[in-house]
Amino acid sequence: MSKDTTSEHLRAELKSLADTLEEVLSASTDKSKSELEKLRGKAEKALKESRVRLGDTGDIIAKQTREAASKADDYVRENPWTGVGIGAAIGVVLGVLMTRR
Repeated sequence: MSKDTTSEHLRAELKSLADTLEEVLSASTDKSKSELEKLRGKAEKALKESRVRLGDTGDIIAKQTREAASKADDYVRENPWTGVGIGAAIGVVLGVLMTRR
């Protein structure tokens, strides 16, 4: 799953949960007790499903982050002077940006 796909999945999941909760809140004012219990059950189910899916998404993001860090570490180990040069360049750019403030 790509980073963009993961982000889109996360947005869709949160929107679905928000829509379900909005339905429960807006409908709760003029419903009977049994209807409220049905809506509450629906909201609880949506929340549980979202937690599972969001947990899976978090695991995917953590895995992608570990892979990226590992690749960066491998690159720096194979090309130490390039890594030093990149670090120095970033330091210079940050120094210039900070002195302008």
